[in-house]
Amino acid sequence: MSAIAELSGTFAESAIVAKAIRIDLPVHPAAERRQLTVMFCDLVGSTAMSARLDPEDVRELIAAYHHCCASLIERGGGFVAKYMGDGVLGYFGYPQAHEHDAERAVKAGLAIVKAAPTLQTAAGVPLHVRVGIATGIVVVGDLLGAGEAQEREVVGSTPNLAARLQGIAEPDSVIIAEGTRKLLGELFELVDLGPQRLKGIAGAFSALRESSQVNRFEALHPGGLSALVGRDAECELLLRRWAKAKGGQGQVALISGEAGIGKSRLTAEFLEGLPGEPHTRLRYFCSPQHTDSALYPIIDHIERAANFARDDDAKTRLDKLEAVLSKSSMSHEDAALLAQMLSLPNDGRYPALDLAPHQRRQRTLAALARRIEGIARETPVLMVYEDAHWADPSSLEAIGLLVDKIEALRLLLFVTFRPEFVPPWAARPHVTALAINRQAPREVTALIDRVAGDKQLPSNIRQDIIERADGNPLFIEEMTKAVLEAEGESAAARMVASASSPTLAVPASLHASLMARLDRLGPAKAVAQIGAAIGREFSHALLVSIASETEPELAALLDQLFQ
Repeated sequence: MSAIAELSGTFAESAIVAKAIRIDLPVHPAAERRQLTVMFCDLVGSTAMSARLDPEDVRELIAAYHHCCASLIERGGGFVAKYMGDGVLGYFGYPQAHEHDAERAVKAGLAIVKAAPTLQTAAGVPLHVRVGIATGIVVVGDLLGAGEAQEREVVGSTPNLAARLQGIAEPDSVIIAEGTRKLLGELFELVDLGPQRLKGIAGAFSALRESSQVNRFEALHPGGLSALVGRDAECELLLRRWAKAKGGQGQVALISGEAGIGKSRLTAEFLEGLPGEPHTRLRYFCSPQHTDSALYPIIDHIERAANFARDDDAKTRLDKLEAVLSKSSMSHEDAALLAQMLSLPNDGRYPALDLAPHQRRQRTLAALARRIEGIARETPVLMVYEDAHWADPSSLEAIGLLVDKIEALRLLLFVTFRPEFVPPWAARPHVTALAINRQAPREVTALIDRVAGDKQLPSNIRQDIIERADGNPLFIEEMTKAVLEAEGESAAARMVASASSPTLAVPASLHASLMARLDRLGPAKAVAQIGAAIGREFSHALLVSIASETEPELAALLDQLFQ
């Protein structure tokens, strides 16, 4: 909780550049400090088009362009802050923060430069867009003006940086700042544009497309994984379940824990320990951007297993799909169902299926279960379903069908999720629930040593990390790296002094996750901010005297905070 408290205590302070930006939602009555990813979109050649087209045609053209940008920004969880002629300013991280806001922004930017040329407008030629994206700390300030002129002030250099990056972009390209790049890992294919002579731009990168990296967890840790510390008991338990599964007694391991606690890291460690054993690995990755996409993790898995390439035609994809499905001896009808699931046309090799939507859905789920059964008959299977709290209902139903049959299969299924997700299969006799707890101080110290390597950290810095991270391995790693990346003694001094400037203790890689958790608290967020402003410890009486709520209201909000 303390890491969230550190973040929630960051209020308005002076910043480098001030700029008034219009925001149309009456939210957040007081100024607050946040990490924001800003997108600036500009329509290329709009002046020339305005000179040769009728004003009404220009109006319709700009409206179509604005609608395209707004719909893709909002679909990605962003917010359109302002329209400025042929420019569109979008925010990711305000008024509602989400995990991986930088990733969401880049995906939206790539979607915009792809969609804009396809718009049918009076221009008679494809539209082209330049996009600049930057991430940094801003202060979202008080409302200015009234009525239609009402704006919310945003103080910070990030909007200006995004605009400068847009200015150096080629048509149909997305340029991101160094600060944004650091948050993306290897999720995208990027091209380093080299040193830039523009003010405030330390580095710039062109985002080409999403990467083909199979493992999302590893893509977000491009420098490699640090050694696992203090999880020996958990590893031994999973090994015992694996031994049962290999012997034909299928098992399910439900691995739960808060964000950053090490669920994926534990899974990776377990997989690394089985290189010599003959088995098949099946990995499924749920995504926060696809919680409403039916069977997304399963479709993504099959496309990766079949090695689909971006330029494959329909026939090539069907051939690749058939090669994958042949390993599990699936029927032609099952193959036809899965081809439909992947939106591939039937070229005559499969029987035509005339099914009602609900029939097709049920038969597809059954076919997916039969595929896993077929693989398990040939070899033991280790199946990992990551981040089930982001899974769509159809995918969860597919897991449930497999859990019902797993006892007779040579299969161990890992399902990882956060505490807010309640799995419906926990009471089954072949299901093991494994809650990952925070690490003890001795384990925290060992993890700091592993991350620091041969670099020595002062004892007061170590203690500061231990207190702030509260035993969360991700927080420990990121805070330690932040100290190591800073500049010598002066940086260490800034870290120690961070009680007066809490954002120095919260690495950029943690801001979005923590702020998203705060924003989900609703009215209870204000109580967390008050508590953070008071300090790490305080009495209930002091909180009551400061908070504006009545004691019963405050009690309800505190209950929400500590659920």
